[in-house]
Amino acid sequence: MKVEIDNDSGFCFGVLSAIGKAEEELQKGDELFCLGDIVHNGIECKRLEKLGLKTINHEKYSSLHNARVLLRAHGEPPSTYETANANGITLIDATCPVVLKLQQRIHKQFEKLNIATQQIIIYGQKGHAEVLGLVGQTDGNAIVIESADEINLIDFNKDIFLYSQTTKSLSSYNQLIEKISTRIPEGRKFVHNDTVCGQVSHRRENLREFAKRHDVILFVSGSKSSNGKVLFNECLKVNPKSYLIESSFDIDFSLLEASQSVGICGATSTPKWLMEECRSYVQEHYNDNH
Repeated sequence: MKVEIDNDSGFCFGVLSAIGKAEEELQKGDELFCLGDIVHNGIECKRLEKLGLKTINHEKYSSLHNARVLLRAHGEPPSTYETANANGITLIDATCPVVLKLQQRIHKQFEKLNIATQQIIIYGQKGHAEVLGLVGQTDGNAIVIESADEINLIDFNKDIFLYSQTTKSLSSYNQLIEKISTRIPEGRKFVHNDTVCGQVSHRRENLREFAKRHDVILFVSGSKSSNGKVLFNECLKVNPKSYLIESSFDIDFSLLEASQSVGICGATSTPKWLMEECRSYVQEHYNDNH
């Protein structure tokens, strides 16, 4: 039985940096809060919780004073920084540089926007932490659409400035651009910005090739990870024997019978150590039984 881990899977740069900052700050021994789950992986969150990281929501955050709070890679709206200034909160800002750059672009666009004749559209998951941070750059004026089926939410009598959540599929974003383009009336402007993270979009292509190489795919991801759902579906497209698991405890060995090779991969929120744990569990099972 060959068991291989996809080298490209695991934490993206932004998540890796955020967790590194959390571990560094926790070593100082002072109380540290994190605004929202630092990563959409419950097992990794529990590991950091044991080290002392305390996860809080925005309601709890607004009542804090003179505390240290880590901002995760997803980014935050301006109101979060305003609360910190008002309450004497020390922020450890771990916003992903790609997300931060996108926030700045949207904010700059909004500053010169004529709301009567122009609009900002964000292609992303409604309620997602990154999207909330992006909408916050427009004082809540941006329109969020989750798919091409929702383009009727757009006012085609206004100019359109389109941006994408960084972790969305590049192909689906391009399809959305094409669909909007067919609806633009004469005299109206349509500006679409390339804001999908290159590291994430390239993973989709590499992951499909990885999934083709193996009889069975074990995709390790937290249930809250939207990126995990997207990448798992990429595996399913090319390998119907792809299974979504959260940890080694979810592995059903009956699904691996008659397989010569197993590929283990994961989301940008999946820690490498968790995939390695799954590989060891599979290897030990076959060593014990054969």
